[in-house]
Amino acid sequence: MTRKQTRQTTIHGKTLEDDYYWLRERESPEVREYLEAENERTRLAMEPTRELQDALYSEFKDRLKETDLSVPLRRGDYLYYSRTEEGKQYPIYCRKRGTIAADEQVLLDLNEFSQAGAGYLKLGSLELSPDHRLLAYSLDLEGSEHFTIHVREIDSGRDLPDLIKGSYDSAAWASDNQTLFYTVLDEAHRPYKVFRHQLGTSATEDVEVFHEPDDRFFVNVALSKSEQFIFIGLYSQVTSEIHFLDAAQPEASATLFAARQQGVEYSVYHHDSCFFVLTNEEALNFRLMEVPIDSRQRSSWREIMPHSTEVKLDALDVFRDHLVVYGRCEGLSSIWVIDLFTRERHRISFDEAVYSVSPASNPEYDARVLRFHYSSLVTPPSVYDYDMTTHHRELLKQKEVLGSFDASQYISERLWATADDGTRIPISIVYRRGFAPDGSHPGLLYGYGSYGICIDPTFSLTRISLLDRGLVFAIAHVRGGGEMGRPWYEAGKLLAKKNTFSDFIACAEHLIHENYVGAGRLAIEGGSAGGLLMGAVTNLRPELFHVVMAHVPFVDVINTMLDDTLPLTVIEYEEWGDPNDAEFFEYMASYSPYDQVEARAYPHILVRAGLNDPRVQYWEPAKWVAKLREMKTNDSQLLLKTEMSSGHAGPSGRYDRLKEIAFDYAFLLKCLEVGGVDRS
Repeated sequence: MTRKQTRQTTIHGKTLEDDYYWLRERESPEVREYLEAENERTRLAMEPTRELQDALYSEFKDRLKETDLSVPLRRGDYLYYSRTEEGKQYPIYCRKRGTIAADEQVLLDLNEFSQAGAGYLKLGSLELSPDHRLLAYSLDLEGSEHFTIHVREIDSGRDLPDLIKGSYDSAAWASDNQTLFYTVLDEAHRPYKVFRHQLGTSATEDVEVFHEPDDRFFVNVALSKSEQFIFIGLYSQVTSEIHFLDAAQPEASATLFAARQQGVEYSVYHHDSCFFVLTNEEALNFRLMEVPIDSRQRSSWREIMPHSTEVKLDALDVFRDHLVVYGRCEGLSSIWVIDLFTRERHRISFDEAVYSVSPASNPEYDARVLRFHYSSLVTPPSVYDYDMTTHHRELLKQKEVLGSFDASQYISERLWATADDGTRIPISIVYRRGFAPDGSHPGLLYGYGSYGICIDPTFSLTRISLLDRGLVFAIAHVRGGGEMGRPWYEAGKLLAKKNTFSDFIACAEHLIHENYVGAGRLAIEGGSAGGLLMGAVTNLRPELFHVVMAHVPFVDVINTMLDDTLPLTVIEYEEWGDPNDAEFFEYMASYSPYDQVEARAYPHILVRAGLNDPRVQYWEPAKWVAKLREMKTNDSQLLLKTEMSSGHAGPSGRYDRLKEIAFDYAFLLKCLEVGGVDRS
């Protein structure tokens, strides 16, 4: 039995007892031994599924085109692309000059770092200097999201002595090809300062350009598409502020674009003699404005695309003759194109009932062709070029799925559940053709529902292994996400957070009531804030779910939000509330999964954690599992798997990731008592 060591905290006249607080002692040998013992318990419990894990992994690999090439992208005189090679975990970034027939020049082979002993590897920034001679790239080798910036001389393949440690994942070049701007982290893991680095000098001599003291704001730095301005962006959960400076004058001071106003968000894009701005000022779902560079007072702002209760505007791409607006309509991602001469606007249409469309890289300012990504639950990732003048669309590449995959053998659709308050909640669902909703099928329901993040219906190469075994897969687009616009997000945060949980339960009940999934055959999955969702609904309705998979779950809400020394805590007051306020404390305590565990029967549960995770500290899932193991009254499986050398995203290599998914699926299929592939 896990040892208990109670820690008491008194707040708002109430005493909180935490029996497993000791698991926070990261450097304690006892904590390491505990995590390793849990990993060994999990390994032994999953050993009978070894053959199934191997079979699933083989299925995944058999569908994967291991040696592949991305669609080349023109930037100036070069074509840039990435490629993968069979047996290698990470992509290789390359270019060719002039035409695709030219000799290849390797810019960065991430596999070299993996072979050098990095157990984890994440690429942060990848910034090309304006003259295409240098490449600034940053790497995280622990999963801690602390990056080190390197500068590579492309022609020689040699890294310069310049080395910048402790940075975050944003950087930007000045026009002189010698000056690099970057962000650094404070002790709470918040990017809070911008520094200027001159090539050939020590990072200790770098000049502080900007400092944001407010703990609610993260700082970002980026070069405008026109390469004329460097933007310094400050972002809290509900407020933003932008500063800018001339990229040709890197030593100049930054200019404030528009002073922050609590609750007002905006983003800025440069175009010739003006800026285009997306803002939610007097526009809950955002509107598009045009602002002269030399006259930025609010009276000079001119509306280009008005606010709509039906359309949420998310992002913008700027071309010389066109604007491209990315947003959402009727719960689906959408693209609008605006002709800057006629100011006429049209929406690009798509045929499938549920799909996802997203920006590709479009670095050429003068281009009249837009490149975008398209995918759905049945359509593999596809790259399109779209002529913004003629409206002609060309499919450049669709990710090849090897083996017997046939997209026509799968069907996706949109369903609608009804929440407790009458709100209709969209569900995206996919299943194999021939499926009959007779109440006999197992199913997996995925959910997230926080930060206004949209979980779009995209293709998964690995998910085919579930569909071919007769499972239904569904996504619950619950409130707290952004699928149905900004009001959808607002209705699932702070003192309305419980809507996220009741929405998810409504979706689960709908799938069972409509016979898509059999009673007692439903599994659920979510990660991070989606892991909070998993914990909350499991406490609320444990009998509804047969299997729960929670990845890096944010489950110790009260203790985490009371500790302002942890990464993210202060900035997240605007998402969850500040428990130092009694009203928020009572509300959060009423759903915090760790605090709501009771002596009762629980479903089969698999929990994942990352020892180096700066977003959800490893001890949250560890404490949750310890308390569940103490309290639960049945013999369902409860497993904790902690990645000891990675962070929030789990293993970084593509093959390691496939093995992780095979492990999860094996747990799922074993608990659901699902056999082999059935294509009848």
